[in-house]
Amino acid sequence: MEFRRGRVALWVLALFLLMVLLYLSWTYVGTVILGLFAYYVTRPVFHRMLHRTSSRTAAVAASLLLVALPVMVLIGWTLIVAVRALQDFGSEGTLGQLEDALAPYFDIEASVEGLQTTAEQVIANPGQLNQLNLGNITTNVVDVLSTSAIILLNGALHMFIALVIVFYLLRDGHRIADWARDTVIEEGGVVDTYLLAVDRDLKNVYFGNILNALFTGLLGAVTYTLLNVFSPEGVAIPEAALIGLLAGAASLIPVIGIKLIWVPVGLYLVGLSLFVDPGTLWFPAVFIGVSVVVVDYIPDQLLRPYVSGRSLHVGAVMIAYTLGPLLFGWYGIFLGPFVLVVVFEFARIVFPWLINPDRPVTDADSLAETDESERSEAAEPASDAGERESSADSTGGPDATDTDHRETG
Repeated sequence: MEFRRGRVALWVLALFLLMVLLYLSWTYVGTVILGLFAYYVTRPVFHRMLHRTSSRTAAVAASLLLVALPVMVLIGWTLIVAVRALQDFGSEGTLGQLEDALAPYFDIEASVEGLQTTAEQVIANPGQLNQLNLGNITTNVVDVLSTSAIILLNGALHMFIALVIVFYLLRDGHRIADWARDTVIEEGGVVDTYLLAVDRDLKNVYFGNILNALFTGLLGAVTYTLLNVFSPEGVAIPEAALIGLLAGAASLIPVIGIKLIWVPVGLYLVGLSLFVDPGTLWFPAVFIGVSVVVVDYIPDQLLRPYVSGRSLHVGAVMIAYTLGPLLFGWYGIFLGPFVLVVVFEFARIVFPWLINPDRPVTDADSLAETDESERSEAAEPASDAGERESSADSTGGPDATDTDHRETG
């Protein structure tokens, strides 16, 4: 009786710890789902790197670097273009044009002379600072700077947590899966088959996001570059290739997507056309139309569902991508497909087994979709194979070489 009471107490403790873990995961669900997305994006690169080194830690570090390198190049390119644009704006000709445009509405020269006079008076007599009533201005500036610093630090902290999740899932995911099979999951059983199917679909869905972003970036770069060929004199898309690549990167953001890129650029072209020649307004109109139809709508609504879920219904994937951001916010573009995959595979594999426990548990879609090339890509080197258990039996369980599908951790 005491032994049973002890087991009951431990079960209660286990359920309590599970609830705490679920609560923490839901509190930071955006960070967790972002880390899960980055894990599935990095995993194919990790398996290739694992063939070239005997150290899993080195393979993870190299994989993260390879995935992050294009992002760093794009950011660096953007910063260089921004600095160059500021330098061009600071040239005498540009400032002179701006001065001429604002002259009827704003006396720039008088304002500059007033600022210089005030600065000279403050330098001569610093006590005059009390008479300038800078208290409210200083307070507002400090509030803005402190709020911006908090937002940046909070974002950096969440990115760090996501990277930690990716790192340990790549390095120790197989150990988590093996522990689960040794402890609570029967290998080849209904839960094991269900988790493998979820793992396969999540890999397709999340990697499809990156393929969609790459396609959108290339399409935008080519489209905007060709559009510049027909641009009127004095009105052109600035850094057309970079704008296209930034549009592809912005397509990962839900709902607004590449509108963060083409809307400001479109407004800039409209203002530039009005300044140079109102007769050139047709070019900003063409740019906006091409951005909406070709670069925004086609990849997001037509291509993304096909590249994101080969074993899932196209309409269901499209609904998940549409409703996810509306229901959950910025991370809904990752959480929406995750919920779809979990529910779909439960209905396909687990629910029929609940209705009829005697029916055999198989995942024919997974076996048909996993060809020999994918198996060889996912296979781990011999130096690391000792950490894994043997394959499932011949009753239809997953192949042992398909480690890419077995890492459900």
